[in-house]
Amino acid sequence: MSLPPGFLDELRSRASLARVAGRKVTWDPRKSNQGKGDLWASCPFHQEKSASFHVDDRKGFYYCFGCHAKGDALSFVQQTENVGFMEAVEILAREVGMTMPARDPQAQQKADRRTELVQVMEQAVQFFRLQLKTGAASAARDYLTKRGLDDKTLERWEIGFAPDAWQGLWDHLRGKGVAEDLILDAGLARPSSKGGKPYDVFRNRIMFPIRDARGRCIAFGGRAMDPNDNAKYLNSPETVLFDKGRNLFNHAPAREAAGKGAQLIVAEGYMDVIALDAGGFNGAVAPLGTAITEEQLHLMWRISPEPVIALDGDTAGLRAAMRLIDLALPLLEAGQSLRFALMPEGQDPDDLIRKSGAPAMQKLLDEAIPMVRLLWRRETEGRVFDSPERKAALDKALREKIKLIRDPSIRGHYAEEIKALRWALFNPRRARTPWTPRGKAAPLAPLASTRSSLLVASDDSGQLRLRVAVVLATLIATPAVIHAFEAEIERLDCSDPDHLALRDLILRHAGASSEALRAEIVTRIGPAPLENLFSLGHVAITPSVRRPGDADVARMVLSEELAKLQAQRGLQAEIDEAVEDLHHMADEALTWRLSQAAEASHRALRSEQQERTEYETGANGARISRDERTAFDALLQRIGHAKPDN
Repeated sequence: MSLPPGFLDELRSRASLARVAGRKVTWDPRKSNQGKGDLWASCPFHQEKSASFHVDDRKGFYYCFGCHAKGDALSFVQQTENVGFMEAVEILAREVGMTMPARDPQAQQKADRRTELVQVMEQAVQFFRLQLKTGAASAARDYLTKRGLDDKTLERWEIGFAPDAWQGLWDHLRGKGVAEDLILDAGLARPSSKGGKPYDVFRNRIMFPIRDARGRCIAFGGRAMDPNDNAKYLNSPETVLFDKGRNLFNHAPAREAAGKGAQLIVAEGYMDVIALDAGGFNGAVAPLGTAITEEQLHLMWRISPEPVIALDGDTAGLRAAMRLIDLALPLLEAGQSLRFALMPEGQDPDDLIRKSGAPAMQKLLDEAIPMVRLLWRRETEGRVFDSPERKAALDKALREKIKLIRDPSIRGHYAEEIKALRWALFNPRRARTPWTPRGKAAPLAPLASTRSSLLVASDDSGQLRLRVAVVLATLIATPAVIHAFEAEIERLDCSDPDHLALRDLILRHAGASSEALRAEIVTRIGPAPLENLFSLGHVAITPSVRRPGDADVARMVLSEELAKLQAQRGLQAEIDEAVEDLHHMADEALTWRLSQAAEASHRALRSEQQERTEYETGANGARISRDERTAFDALLQRIGHAKPDN
């Protein structure tokens, strides 16, 4: 079976070799750099102990320095699955969601046609480049000089000029013997509606060749020299070579630069990319005259896991960035997201670099904000939330957006970040009162129940892990309550990798029984995390673990532990706020706040130490006064020695 032209190119661009090979090998964390797509593992094709199998995910190739096996995703599937070429194509196509084309007996003819069209496009590139050196292009050369493009830059980007003539390119190509249908199918000319000769698509425009990931010219972008032209920028029409939603301007050079450590920057237009490249930002690309598409997003993520979107600082640029959020949210994966560099109002990267230089651009890139912050800005900027109804509307809108995220871990972190931003918006600093400096009330004295807790014996991070362990064990013992606490579980911050894996499996199998959930956990991550969790002393004595299946007890324990986790994080936020204030001002009020917090901590420690001397823990986990225990033992001793009455 022959495949249609371009099918394999698109398949290779969509399929991640790292994911394909990752099913068969285990990456060496010491040698691999997943952020750059540079991965190493033991070779799956021969027996070895060292990691000599190398995958370059950006270029889509692998090579083993031991057995010298090499290839791409298709050859990897062929060799590891022991299948033929077409079967490997079908396997990869299913994985990336592409539909296998129907049998096409004329596929070879189409492939030959595609090759002929590429040759015609290359002839057009040379024609436009020559035209830029003619007298008719003097205004175009002056414009390019004013924009800061020297001869070296013009050569690097193969910039040309389309003369202001109806059949300039047409006559040139026909004179070279190029068939009329090839010129039309390449999108370089249009047929006349009046029955005359076809006319050139591009006239009186500065021309930018658009090349695909393999470096072949597939289209052109033209910048009008006439200020009254209806279209300032004009792209080639879509052809068998060119699908504007599936390509990026400067794709291949940016991919190579990103592979060497350059940051991937997504700008809006050709001149922005050229200016960024000239300023030393070689990993720049641009969409081709449209809003960024899902296919273009995947292309960007193949180049870099976290591209920086640097669209124009005007209304249209901001709207494009905001629309991109909705497109990207369902596609997010761990380590794969977007950041946004907000351009100054009315400027684009080209303007900024020419006016303020590359350091100003680098500063904006360094300050690029994560996508969650831009989502928050979109939903809150310019709005007033002075009523419960308006606040509820904001909450609903944000919940709907967060639901779009498919990955439960990312969804939980987004919810946590939104919650923090919401707290900062609706909970300004507490009002000052006349009887305390800056209105900060003295911290409350620690409760006896808190002082006696086993968690007091650990530091802050340890306390959090202990509470998380209790929550996870309770959920595994009584899965029936998972749905009632799903939102809180998603937001559960698990610093321990085993806890994180357990949390995700609990969410994924919320409807299962305790036995089925335990079996799934053992199958997925092995028995060790489960055994370690339930072997912890404070977990074993928890009522919800001692009484598995009791939903009422489980709900009570979860409500208490989750509330304590939230309170503990709130306390840490207060401390962080005080630390931040310390950097900006150091007055008596701040000193008073910190001294009160320190005194409360000291009281808790002193009380805990005192109570450790006054109480001991019985076999059933209950706390018993040492004095009472001593008196009770003495009573038992007297009873034992007492003589019975005659």
